[in-house]
Amino acid sequence: SPFQHGEVFVLDDGSETDLDLGHYERFTDTHLSGLCSVTTGKVYSEVLAEEREGKYLGGTIQVVPHITNKIMSKIELALKKMDVDVLVGEIGGTIGDIEGEPFIEVVRQLKKKYGADNVVSQHVTLLPYLAGSNELKTKPTQLSVRELRRMGVSPDIIFCRADVKIPKKILRKVSYFCDVDEEAVIPAETVSSIYEIPLRFQKSGLGQILAKKL
Repeated sequence: SPFQHGEVFVLDDGSETDLDLGHYERFTDTHLSGLCSVTTGKVYSEVLAEEREGKYLGGTIQVVPHITNKIMSKIELALKKMDVDVLVGEIGGTIGDIEGEPFIEVVRQLKKKYGADNVVSQHVTLLPYLAGSNELKTKPTQLSVRELRRMGVSPDIIFCRADVKIPKKILRKVSYFCDVDEEAVIPAETVSSIYEIPLRFQKSGLGQILAKKL
C-alpha cells in the first residue's frame, strides 16, 4: 500500500508509491520511476494476464519458474532503463514471511546468473534490547540468517539495528555465528537524524567492503 510508510509519494511518471522511495530519491539524487516499485500484486496480475493470452501454451503456472522469472525480468528491466552501474533492491518484510519467498529465490538466482562478484546480499536485522538484563540478544539474527541460508542465500553484509550502542563483542558474536566477515557486520544504531546514517556506514568501512566485494 502506498500509505504503508506515511504519505503517498508520487514519482515523476505519476506512479504512486510509499515514502520509502522518496527517501531513496533524496539519498541517491536519482529520479526513480514506476520500474523501481515491484509488488506481488503486479507480478501475479501480469503472469495471469499472460497465461490468459496463451503465452505459456496451456502449461501449469508455478511460482518457480513463472513468478520468479517475472520478478527477475522486472529487476533486469529497471537495470537497463535506469542506466546505472549499481542497482540497489530492497525486499520488504521479514525473513520467513511467505509473501517474500519468491523474491528471496530471485536473489539466489541473481547470484547464480551474474556471479558472486556482481551481486551482494545485505541483510538488515534487529538486535532486541532487554532492559531487565541490560543486554542485546543476537539469537533472532542467528535464526533469520539460518532461514536465509535454508533458502539458498548467504548474506555478505549484515546491518544490526538497535536503539542502543552495540558493543564490539556483540558484533563479533554475530560475525562468528552467522559466518560473515567481522568487518562486514555493520552497526545500524538509531540516530537523531537520518542524514547521519550514510556517514556512519562510511565510517564503518561500508564503501570499501562494497568495492572489494563487487
